[in-house]
This record gives sequence, structure tokens and C-alpha cells, in this order.
Amino acid sequence: MSTFDAGITFCYVPDLQAAARFYEEVLGLPLVLDQGGCRIYRVAGESYFGFCERDVPPQTESVLLTLVTDDVDGVHERLTAAGATVDQPPQDNATYGIYHAFYRDPAGYRVEVQRFHDPAWSA
Repeated sequence: MSTFDAGITFCYVPDLQAAARFYEEVLGLPLVLDQGGCRIYRVAGESYFGFCERDVPPQTESVLLTLVTDDVDGVHERLTAAGATVDQPPQDNATYGIYHAFYRDPAGYRVEVQRFHDPAWSA
């Protein structure tokens, strides 16, 4: 039994306002806490992404932020209409049994939007 109430994944970004526009306006994640130099967004339930402005290079190739939805194609249409950078359009991945697409946020972090084909997955 877990003793934790929530999970937050924090990433450093060089431009917090650009990150805020992407996660709030493009992805539509609700802001739950603005700490000045950090902003925390609800992904789902008690799962959160946090972004903190820091004068250090973002670790963009060692972090993958994944959002799970049944509507990968609908999210893809919305993100491309909003001008999001597409790394890979939606496609099946037989290795992991998923349907997914990849995008880049303003700091260069890779954002994956995916759907599980496996009925054992339950969020």
C-alpha cells in the first residue's frame, strides 16, 4: 500500500513563460500552483508536471513526459493546429502495444501522447 498522496515530475526550463503557454494553452493542462519560479500543472487525478525556471541546460534527452488518452488523433489535431512541434505523428508501436505521437515543448522536452492497446491498462 502506497503512503504517497500524489506524484509530481519537475523539469527545469530556461523560459517559464514559454513553458506556461505550451502546457496551459496548447496542451490545456490546468495550473494548480504558481510558485513564482515554478508552476505545477495537473495531468490527471493526483499526477502533476512541474516546471521551474533555472539558468541550467534542460535535460531534454533524458526526460520523456507521457500523457495517456484514448483520443491520440484528436489531441494531435489540436496540437498541430496550435503550432506544436511534431517529432513523430501518431502511429502504432507493436513493441509496446501502444498508439502514440511525439512533440517538443518550447524547452525541447519530448512530450508523448499515447493510448494503450492492452486492455489490462487501467488508469
